[in-house]
Amino acid sequence: MASNNQAAAVYATLKEEAEQNRGKLFEKPLILIGAATCGRAAGALKLVEEINNELSRLQLEANVVEVGCMGHCYAEPIMVIYNEGFPPIAYGNVNEGVGARIVRDYLTDGDPGYEFALVALEPNDFFPTYSDFPRGIHENKIVLDQCGFIDPQNIEHYIATGGYSALVKVLEADPGEIIKTVKASGLRGRGGAGFPTGLKWETCSNAGGTPKYLICNADEGDPGAFMDRTILESTPHSLLEGMIIAGRAVGSEKGYIYIRAEYPLAVERVNQAVQQAHEKGLLGENILGTGFSFNIEIFQGSGAFVCGEETALIASMEGRAGIPTHKPPFPADAGLWGKPTVINNVKSFSYVPHIINNGADWFKSIGTEKNPGTAIFALAGKIENTGLVEVPMSTTLNELIFEVGSGIAGGKQFKAVQIGGPSGGCLPESALETPIDFDSLTEAGAMMGSGGMVVLDEDDCMVEIARYFLDFTQKESCGKCTFCRLGTKHMLDILERITKGHGKPEDIELLMEMAARVKEGSLCNLGKTAPNPVLSTIKHFRDEYEAHINEGRCPSLMCKDLIAYYILPDKCERSCDACLGSCPVEAIFSNEDRIKVIDQEKCVKCDSCKVACPPQYEAIVKLSPPSEVAAREQGEGVK
Repeated sequence: MASNNQAAAVYATLKEEAEQNRGKLFEKPLILIGAATCGRAAGALKLVEEINNELSRLQLEANVVEVGCMGHCYAEPIMVIYNEGFPPIAYGNVNEGVGARIVRDYLTDGDPGYEFALVALEPNDFFPTYSDFPRGIHENKIVLDQCGFIDPQNIEHYIATGGYSALVKVLEADPGEIIKTVKASGLRGRGGAGFPTGLKWETCSNAGGTPKYLICNADEGDPGAFMDRTILESTPHSLLEGMIIAGRAVGSEKGYIYIRAEYPLAVERVNQAVQQAHEKGLLGENILGTGFSFNIEIFQGSGAFVCGEETALIASMEGRAGIPTHKPPFPADAGLWGKPTVINNVKSFSYVPHIINNGADWFKSIGTEKNPGTAIFALAGKIENTGLVEVPMSTTLNELIFEVGSGIAGGKQFKAVQIGGPSGGCLPESALETPIDFDSLTEAGAMMGSGGMVVLDEDDCMVEIARYFLDFTQKESCGKCTFCRLGTKHMLDILERITKGHGKPEDIELLMEMAARVKEGSLCNLGKTAPNPVLSTIKHFRDEYEAHINEGRCPSLMCKDLIAYYILPDKCERSCDACLGSCPVEAIFSNEDRIKVIDQEKCVKCDSCKVACPPQYEAIVKLSPPSEVAAREQGEGVK
């Protein structure tokens, strides 16, 4: 692809200035602090204040920069220090007091505090490489490569790393060549459906009618998912560049970013990025003097999960209720205000600059033939190292959970992984060798989704897990389809009955029959996939359903109506009041022998007493179903 000489010259000037200004940061010690939403939740803003106060107290000069998320949420707050004579060092779990101590010892006494280090990094043009991090050897960061290492509030940091160079390449290229490159790359939409991105662009480009629109779907509503939010907060310009390139490809001059209002920091960062891109001439009218114009507007959604579906999203933007409509016509032919519209996910757009710069063959060399590139996942649940990861397609679930995520937290046993969002499936240990790609996961009974992954351990009840996710999708149903509106409600009622010990032998078959009807009769994918958690848990964990129904027992001791806590008199230490003081509802009392007793009518089964009981005693047991023997033994302690 040829680039416009004038645009290339203007960009070269921008990049030279950006590199010079970026380089000035390293004339003093540089301190990066991960201050995206996850870092802030762990105390990053307090750390920033603490570091600045300590530098002021010591009368030291250093540049302190708030950056985005590096993906290592388990180690937040994270701080990286560049100091001349040392490799850059990343520190994890920098809690109150630790940051000030590191800065004081490092910058005054030359002691880098390796005992607090998460990893020492190798410099790479001012930037560490992710391969130096724990689990980095398993990752292949493309979209997330600069997350946590550049200032998301400063466009020059993005330009200094080559940002917007892909845009310059396409400004004078034939739009058809751009689409051809994206098609050849095999990029599939990362919003969940996996539809070929280039084909969608080509359809919109060929559609009659103007103007044409672009929409970025940033309505990330899956429980436990934070992939899009991290990109928006950490490297928003990668999204903008991808959207401008797409606009050039399909002949659009207007784009929208549909982002949920519950992401205030992401909204703030994207608005800043849009303003800065305008100021640099990279967005707006006559971009870099080429005559091509493209503008981006932010649209804040109200948090309806169903608005992640593209036709519901369009309805919401047009001021109508966010309810899906029949397809065809597809948005690429008739979308926003009836005009041809491309809708892609944050990740999908963010891959595009890399594909333009490195070529379609480069992208296809990663992953598999039908599923090229990388997959971005949010690791949540009972996993040791939670966070955001980017791995090549074809990485197995086993590699992702046990090598990248370091296995199950607390030494517990792996039980299942819920993958694909609330409508995804729960896969057991026998499915751990399943490759991560659109086709393999669907064949296994789950789905890729947008990248949410919740790891479950031996303490998780699969019936309750199915109930939890179905409760979410049932509440988020727009109510348009009878099968979705009523079918999911009837299924939820059955699951709630089972978890309370009132299940019937015919309930399992009834759930499966209703699930099939909901799938068949629902218009959009919310309804068509809502039964997946139920079907997959019945398929792989049917014995747990049968235990609840036939024995009134929850094998995982999770369903509150089927468990009870008891204090064993022969193990209770009379002088210990740990459990008594921990109970939030005062359900524990001492009898005349100072043996502790639980009032079952008051007990809310919060597990506080069991956690508080000293491990040398192990006096508190949790049983399902409530044991008459245990009740009788406890009763003997009451006089």
